[in-house]
Amino acid sequence: MFWVIVAAMAVVVGGAALVALGGGGTLAEAVPDRIAARLPHDRPLARHDVDELRLPMAVRGYRMDEVDTVLDRLGAELALRDARIAELEASAVVRGAVEAAPAAAATDEPLPGLEAFAAVVEPEPEAPEGPAAPRADLEKKPGAEQS
Repeated sequence: MFWVIVAAMAVVVGGAALVALGGGGTLAEAVPDRIAARLPHDRPLARHDVDELRLPMAVRGYRMDEVDTVLDRLGAELALRDARIAELEASAVVRGAVEAAPAAAATDEPLPGLEAFAAVVEPEPEAPEGPAAPRADLEKKPGAEQS
């Protein structure tokens, strides 16, 4: 009886080894048993799309590659929206400045600081002929010590 059990075990172990090494034929191709995260590719994501999203579960949580794909897509769309918002805000600031410019032009006051700019740009009027008054910047002699 002992030899019958040993022979049966040898047959079982040999058969398992034969199947494991491919001698018993090949296994069928594995069929994906998971549902990919379904996000619309023909339009931008909406709040409803994110609310309805259900990621497939794995043995120890969610499938990392699918979560990464969804987060990459959401990050890219948020970056596009942030860029568009910044662009629209910049154009609103420019539009507000342009619309405010005619109202400022209607007043008779010059721009602030224009008088100081004009004094620098416009030449001083020439003094009449005769003994010229010494200018303040020329009064100091080159060799004199400054205190």
